[in-house]
Amino acid sequence: MPGISLADAISNLNVNDEWGPELGSSTTLDGVPYAPYSKSDKLGRMADWTQEGKEGRDRSGRQYGRNFRDQQIYGAGTSSLFAVQVAEDESSFSVVDNTRATNKSRGFGRGGLAVFRGRGQRGAAQRGGRGTFQRVGQGRTGGQQQGQYYDNRGGRGGRGRRFGWRDYDKPQRNRDASVNIRPDWVMKEEIDFNRLSKLNLETGDGDDIEGYGFLYYYDRSFDKPPVKNTERKLMSLDRAAYNVTTSADPVIQELAEKDEATIFATSDILSMLMCATRSVYSWDIIVLKHGDKIFLDKRPDSSIDLVTVNENAADAPLEAESTTAQTGVKADSINTPGNLAMEATMINHNFAFQTVLENPNNKVEFPHPNPFYSSSDETDPLASKAYKYRRFDLSLERDEEPLNLIVRTELDAATKNNISGDDQFLVIKALNEFDHKAQGAGGALDWRTKLTSQRGAVVATEMKNNSCKLARWTTQAILAKADQMKLGFVSRVNPKSAANHVILGVVGYKPREFAGQMNLGLSNGWGIVRTIVDLVRSVAADGGEESAGDKKYVLIKDPNKPVIRLYEVPLNTFDEDDDVMTGTVATEGPDGGNDE
Repeated sequence: MPGISLADAISNLNVNDEWGPELGSSTTLDGVPYAPYSKSDKLGRMADWTQEGKEGRDRSGRQYGRNFRDQQIYGAGTSSLFAVQVAEDESSFSVVDNTRATNKSRGFGRGGLAVFRGRGQRGAAQRGGRGTFQRVGQGRTGGQQQGQYYDNRGGRGGRGRRFGWRDYDKPQRNRDASVNIRPDWVMKEEIDFNRLSKLNLETGDGDDIEGYGFLYYYDRSFDKPPVKNTERKLMSLDRAAYNVTTSADPVIQELAEKDEATIFATSDILSMLMCATRSVYSWDIIVLKHGDKIFLDKRPDSSIDLVTVNENAADAPLEAESTTAQTGVKADSINTPGNLAMEATMINHNFAFQTVLENPNNKVEFPHPNPFYSSSDETDPLASKAYKYRRFDLSLERDEEPLNLIVRTELDAATKNNISGDDQFLVIKALNEFDHKAQGAGGALDWRTKLTSQRGAVVATEMKNNSCKLARWTTQAILAKADQMKLGFVSRVNPKSAANHVILGVVGYKPREFAGQMNLGLSNGWGIVRTIVDLVRSVAADGGEESAGDKKYVLIKDPNKPVIRLYEVPLNTFDEDDDVMTGTVATEGPDGGNDE
């Protein structure tokens, strides 16, 4: 009002001049749609009915769009309550296709598919990269639909599989445990891999205590690349080789009586525990506490003795129970994990025997003979094998007494140093190729054509698909203080048969350097060992006076989860052959289940 100040105008206002419903009104909003609101809502346009259609789609109360992506909107999507449904006769409506006809002469492949890459989409014509613009002519649709679209799915040719798409119809990989858990077993502890991966314990290189056996010299002709069109066949040799469990080793029993250490193990058992966080398949280790001594054992038919194949591959070989008509893998296929492990185990044994020069007059003798060989009971010649018993100090500053571990390590061959002429010790292992086109190959290259020209790519793929296996081999070589590790590449003569194999080449690595390439640190492995030992000692101490007696525990890797569990079991567990074991391969040598 002209001539009236703002203060006078405000004083002249009364309640009835306010905007809005009258106070005390009993009018309700019956039958009128109501959009909820919250004080935290951001103010925007009033009555913007086009917001939902322009910016995003309503998905269960979450509004997705360029400006409101992943932002929770209270009462989002309620604007559709005010929309007016117009019944319109669409019988006279038609779509006019004004796209130009595709030139079939410019098409690539069947159906005249022309692919144009956008900015920064290198190789999108083959991979169907993000933002790829495609013009689709007559293809699988039979020419019924034509048009243009943007393909964000990725994959080959723009029709690739989206991540997580139709994962529901993939076969479930519910693997079986390496051993059946009995009702009378008592679970003492459960540790996930995240906790194990954070452990760390710095330990020295160890000291040699005793040496047993002998070694033949390595045949250096295997290091040369094979001549074109000539392949060296893998032979099956009968040699006496032993893999005795810890408590059945007479040398370890003698060292335990002399109180040389507190913990005793073999390199294959210890490497499995040290590389536990890389494992996928189930395994089990028996922990026997005899007085103040702890023995890390394996049961008969243990899965630790098996050499796995592509265990860490993204699409690992399917179990026999998981095969379906969609996978194309039969239940009795030679490419199941169990059959592949049997094949790889036999390849490793034969490869180590074949790559040495068996000359009785030219070998490296250790101070003591093979402790497991008996000429009266064995007819096969003794294999080239040396056993070094080495001691490691796992003590901490808070320990009142030193905590030492003795491990039995193995060496496979010897060689002469080219410069000094001194003897060097080797660990010989073999990687095997079953079929680079089959399910479970893990994207491996064809070794016959790529091993010579792209050896680095082949080894890198094996590091990815067999991380646990290679980590165990490298750990065993470092524990044995081997100077070099030889890796052989063995492939099937026919991918459809697991009977005959050929040697395609051999590559040598220094164990410490190879561990660095794999990002393998032994300090984490020693931390895992010390943690399990402390756990066993604390669990046994909870029994009070009974802690002085013998105790038996089983450490089991869950078959489907990255978890290990410690069970307390009766002392007579695994002493008899019963149905509690699910292993498939029997180990050579004395019975691994002997507790005494």
